[in-house]
Amino acid sequence: METLFIEARYTERFRLPKSLINLLPNTVTLVTTIQFLDSLEEIKLQLEHANKRVLFFKGEHSKYPGQVLGCSMNKQEDTELFLYIGTGEFHPKALLLKQNKPVFSFNPFTQQTHKLDEQDVKLLKNRQNGAILKYKVSENIGIIVSTKPGQHHLKKAEALKQTLISDGKNAYIFITNTLNFEELENFPFIECWVNTMCPRIGFDDVKRTEKVLININEI
Repeated sequence: METLFIEARYTERFRLPKSLINLLPNTVTLVTTIQFLDSLEEIKLQLEHANKRVLFFKGEHSKYPGQVLGCSMNKQEDTELFLYIGTGEFHPKALLLKQNKPVFSFNPFTQQTHKLDEQDVKLLKNRQNGAILKYKVSENIGIIVSTKPGQHHLKKAEALKQTLISDGKNAYIFITNTLNFEELENFPFIECWVNTMCPRIGFDDVKRTEKVLININEI
């Protein structure tokens, strides 16, 4: 089956609030998803007018300067802070863990800003450590696999299943196109879920299930 990827760009204009600009250090790296790429140049000019040195994020598999794609994340040392333009928590938290630099997240829709710092890193690592511990002590583990192109990792799931069985555990593979968290409740015997789909699920959606959910790359 042929897959066609179509870029969807946000066309409304927006500017950063002055209150946010005043909080930024001298050197700032802009990061965004494909939706808000058309706004980066105007934001760059706005920051330069405030005497800020502006850099664009360099994504490992990204097509455009400033674009973050999936979970690919190169280390970038020549900046004081990352300013993420977009929604959700996945990319800002991934930046925070990988870059070890402060991250500001600005939502163009709500005009709200959230700062992530060392305390957030500590909370994230505590959550990850707790999830890993639960995974290790669980006897019945569900492995979630997507049928979507680019997110289909059945071989990884099968390899993990065999490893778990070798360790004397029960492992089950659940295949779906779109994950419905309510359906997970139909399998109460599962003690821990392992996500092989988009890793964003392991950041943004962990609160949507009562059971521990961990990304496969965290194991």
